[in-house]
Amino acid sequence: MRRGFYIGRFQPYHNGHQAVLEGIADEVDEIIIGVGSAQLSHDTQNPFTAGERVLMITRALETIDCPFYVIPIEDIRRNALWVSHVTSMSPPFEICYTSNPLVIQLFREANIRVKSPPMYQRESLSGTAIRQRILDGEPWEDYVPAPVVDVISEIEGVQRLRTIAETD
Repeated sequence: MRRGFYIGRFQPYHNGHQAVLEGIADEVDEIIIGVGSAQLSHDTQNPFTAGERVLMITRALETIDCPFYVIPIEDIRRNALWVSHVTSMSPPFEICYTSNPLVIQLFREANIRVKSPPMYQRESLSGTAIRQRILDGEPWEDYVPAPVVDVISEIEGVQRLRTIAETD
């Protein structure tokens, strides 16, 4: 049994995440998806709750041909202990998939194999760019899987993001 671990904030989950996870699914028997910064929500950088992000990911991956687990992981703000925190919250895994330089360094220091998957259309497929498109009233729906559009609609996420971005 070969398990891979992939972590992100998924604010929101988008087509880039989907492409990476589809690639990972071809390499492992099971995927563990860590929803990072799980304690954050309702601000412009992190508008969605951990539960909403779990829902986005779970619905978007319904057709993937690989078992997966979605685990919310809160920040501990102590990098030297972070990998231990992650592994204590997660099923065991053999390889971490990430392109984040700090995450790569921390897992390597913990002697966990790291693979950096190719980023898919990184310029347009970032949570920051998608949130900005939502705030600017520009089309954003084509940048996320259709089930994510449904979740954001269901939770009135567009209105939430626009409201929390307002100033008094």
